[in-house]
Amino acid sequence: MIPENNISETVRWIAAGPCHEVAKFSSYIVDGVQFYTKLLDDVRACQNSGVYLEADTMVVASARDKNPKVCKLSFYGVVDEIWEMDYTRFMFPLFKCDWAESSKGVKVDDLGFTLVNLNRKGHLKDKFAIATSVHQIFYVQDPIDPMWSVALRGPQRDYDDLVYGEEAGDTPCDHQSCTDRMPPVENGEGEIGYVRAENEGILLNE
Repeated sequence: MIPENNISETVRWIAAGPCHEVAKFSSYIVDGVQFYTKLLDDVRACQNSGVYLEADTMVVASARDKNPKVCKLSFYGVVDEIWEMDYTRFMFPLFKCDWAESSKGVKVDDLGFTLVNLNRKGHLKDKFAIATSVHQIFYVQDPIDPMWSVALRGPQRDYDDLVYGEEAGDTPCDHQSCTDRMPPVENGEGEIGYVRAENEGILLNE
């Protein structure tokens, strides 16, 4: 048996499971980047609901293929809901996303631009993503075919500019890369990774 002292406090809280009440938000700041839900995006001038995720996945050539390979697969979508999971000692956000179908909803044109058809929804059983594992992208409607949008990645903005509204808020600033690690439980201080925007949470009973 593993000695009890060798199990970190973080693992203990994760094993206990999250609270049965989930707070939902329409906007959230993660590592200095502000995300909106698609519903909020539709009534705002700024677009902040587009997300991109790159993940390792096992791929086979056919149903008879006995030699699967691990490849990187790109996912494009928009944030549908923002959940904040509460493990008592720490919290972290989850994004519930509407993903475009990878085979028929994403393509690369002759100029190398990635085009996404958000109306072709896929990955219906894998809607959730840890907020720190996604990158924010912006969709620009294709002038030739309005069903498709060009996916563009913009520069990340500095945390202080977003929160405190400094004059340099529109100036691109360097920021640390995203991380998918859980926040340390033992240390309550340090750099802010997750910041809730000023939106009232909605508690849901599971």
